[in-house]
Amino acid sequence: MKLGVDALLVGEFFVDGDVRVEEGHVVEVGIGDGAGSGLVAAPGFVDLQINGFGGVDFRTATVEDLVATSTRLAATGTTAFLPTFYSTSVERYVDALRTLADAQEEQERAGAAGAWIAGAHLEGPFLSTDWAGAHDPRRLLGPDPVVLHRLLGAGPINLVTLAPELPGADDLIARLTGAGIAVSMGHTGTDAAGAHHAADRGVSMITHCWNAHRRFAPRDPGPAAVALGRLWVGLICDRVHVADDALRVTVAAAPDRVCIVTDAVAPAGTSDTTWEIDGAQVTIRDGRATLPDGTLAGSVVTMDQSVRNLVDLGVELEVALGAASHHPAAAVGVGDTVLKPGAPADLVVLDGAHEVVRTLVDGRVVFEG
Repeated sequence: MKLGVDALLVGEFFVDGDVRVEEGHVVEVGIGDGAGSGLVAAPGFVDLQINGFGGVDFRTATVEDLVATSTRLAATGTTAFLPTFYSTSVERYVDALRTLADAQEEQERAGAAGAWIAGAHLEGPFLSTDWAGAHDPRRLLGPDPVVLHRLLGAGPINLVTLAPELPGADDLIARLTGAGIAVSMGHTGTDAAGAHHAADRGVSMITHCWNAHRRFAPRDPGPAAVALGRLWVGLICDRVHVADDALRVTVAAAPDRVCIVTDAVAPAGTSDTTWEIDGAQVTIRDGRATLPDGTLAGSVVTMDQSVRNLVDLGVELEVALGAASHHPAAAVGVGDTVLKPGAPADLVVLDGAHEVVRTLVDGRVVFEG
């Protein structure tokens, strides 16, 4: 079938014409002059950091919860996501990873009716208590190879956020990268020298840049400056976590390495205005999710809204779409998201207002607005 679009994002650039999809794969791109519809096609969005959605906290989700949420996320243009388990007990991590493995098996058995459920993003427990943010400091641990061994044996993991300055972190980074798992630095007090050392050891990303890490200063640039120069840059684009001017500067500094993440929490996609996280109440008001002391506790933004936010700030559409699709996919090795013949047909179709019109996963339409 043809998608009925006028242009498509191939790599970093738009190509005029339509797209043909057959048997779950892209078979032709740039067909004819387009359909005159005003629609564009792009690789589906890949969310590397999403803690929950639609009232579901992924740390306590059932298999049914994860599968149902994957269907809801397709409406946001998301075709793959890393359920993110933020700091909790080791036992809860293990249970969540086992459930995730079962959910992946269910998708493989039945076929994806929504976004693909990728491996987990473990945001902790090896984080700095000085930069805990909304994490419960009591749940944070120093790097522990025994704990890591237990987590690796519990279920699939694609990404781990840790604080590289903690004693023993180098050994954990080596173990994770040796297992093909991407490592990101976050919730960290490391300075620039420490960040360069971590990158040399295999850390390839920064988690939610500008949030919950040592602050940038002219003579103490910290991990953000290092990330902008050489790493993948996770960026929450809800216009709450990062100011508009800082968003523009970040994309300008690393246009080919920014990875949009939502950092969404369970109330995202609902009308809920309050939510409880580990005994603390979160209030959602004007797009902000905060603890009682005002600390930001994740976001309620979606991937498609994040793309629109960047475009509203003057970022070119192709750059914003790349930051939502093939950059994050490449950062953690989730599929082939470059729209080309032979690639899996995990695609999103957008209208002139950059709203999601249709989402395809494995060549099947899983959302149509």
